[in-house]
Amino acid sequence: MFNASMQKNPGVILNIASVGGLRAEQGLGVYNLTKAAIIHLTSQLACELGRTRVVGIAPGLVKTAFASVLVENLGDKLAAALPTKRLGEPQDIANLALFLCSDLASWITGETYVIDGGAGVRSGSM
Repeated sequence: MFNASMQKNPGVILNIASVGGLRAEQGLGVYNLTKAAIIHLTSQLACELGRTRVVGIAPGLVKTAFASVLVENLGDKLAAALPTKRLGEPQDIANLALFLCSDLASWITGETYVIDGGAGVRSGSM
């Protein structure tokens, strides 16, 4: 993934994880474990790659094809439990990605940002 040309022209590596990598949830152990590995990889690569920034995004429930069954069956109920009262849209994640990959975030590396509509600030998990 990393080569000599990246040392001359450092850029940004953006990893997409999940809030599942930070929170335990019944029945999702293997999925959450892989997302936790991506979060750690983000930190580790930032440590090793120097000027090439490495950042991550850990989305909560977003209206995507991957989550369509959950959204169709429980979407309204899950959204009502969030402080923002809505589920995420792909554009929400894209907006954060654009910021993290821009020069406005040039001093950010090694961090993974949760974007979950506030699910992490309420009691219980989502």
